[in-house]
Amino acid sequence: MESPSVDDDGECFSSILLNSTSLNVEAYYNKAVNYTLMVTFISFLQVLLLIRQMEHSNTQSGAAKVSIIMIGQQAIMDAYLCLLHLTAGILVESLFNAFATAAFFKFVVFSIFEMRYLLAIWKASRPLNSGEGWEIMRRELSVLYSRFYGILLGGILLMYELHNFLRPLLFLMYSFWIPQIVTNVIRDTRKPLHPQYILGMTATRVAIPLYIFGCPSNFMRIEPDKKWCIAVTTFMSIQAAVLLLQHYLGSRCFIPRQILPEKYCYHRKVEDSTNQPIDCVICMTTIDLSQRTSEYMVAPCEHIFHSGCLQRWMDIKMECPTCRRSLPPA
Repeated sequence: MESPSVDDDGECFSSILLNSTSLNVEAYYNKAVNYTLMVTFISFLQVLLLIRQMEHSNTQSGAAKVSIIMIGQQAIMDAYLCLLHLTAGILVESLFNAFATAAFFKFVVFSIFEMRYLLAIWKASRPLNSGEGWEIMRRELSVLYSRFYGILLGGILLMYELHNFLRPLLFLMYSFWIPQIVTNVIRDTRKPLHPQYILGMTATRVAIPLYIFGCPSNFMRIEPDKKWCIAVTTFMSIQAAVLLLQHYLGSRCFIPRQILPEKYCYHRKVEDSTNQPIDCVICMTTIDLSQRTSEYMVAPCEHIFHSGCLQRWMDIKMECPTCRRSLPPA
């Protein structure tokens, strides 16, 4: 190599500084394989958590309490991860099997379990439409799927155009618990999500971005950003903490009572003027109206039930067992 500025003796007037980097291919491949094993294990845990949550809300009333936006947002995230890992496997041929395995498990999570759960929530929120005929059901299903895949495609185009703002977009995507928090407050729902699902999904969702943006020796060779990692972990922890508070203390526990709408009181005193025994139509045993009002519940339609009986009934259907009138949240 010869500098353009040399004297008669062939000596350079200016020094040349060369920087070179080396890559240990074997170590790089090992890191990539370990990463795909982590993603596969996380996907397996998410499948177990989804099965646990689907069992927790396996009734029509239970599924209707879950936010369809929350599940849809997580399904879109898993679809993006599936596409990213599949693309990485195609680009790096020697790592195709590892990345294809991770992409397959993410495909199973979003296409089988999350889409199935999404459909169950959608059907539970439209109980009247389910008996109106197959044509109407098929039309509404096509609208649901077209919206999902339209948002999926639109999100890809948006991230391509705003790739310089990738981290703020990821921060926005990890706000998927917020629709459920808002739904709980608006509907005053009781325990829509299992605590294991809340804690497990929060931990597994945040693991991949923490590896990419927090691990100094990640195989993508991305510079760590500790502030972003702390911010997204804190943000997710706050969302999970609010959901757990709603689960154990009530969906509106953190809202001042002055601004809450008036809530129907099921435990009100009933005057028994006929002196005739009243039977609970759920358990078919007599209700003692002389006991404390917490022992029985009075529906807006004036039908009376044991407190435990009606609460278990409302976990299945939010309608009166006697007259089928809609019941307000307890």
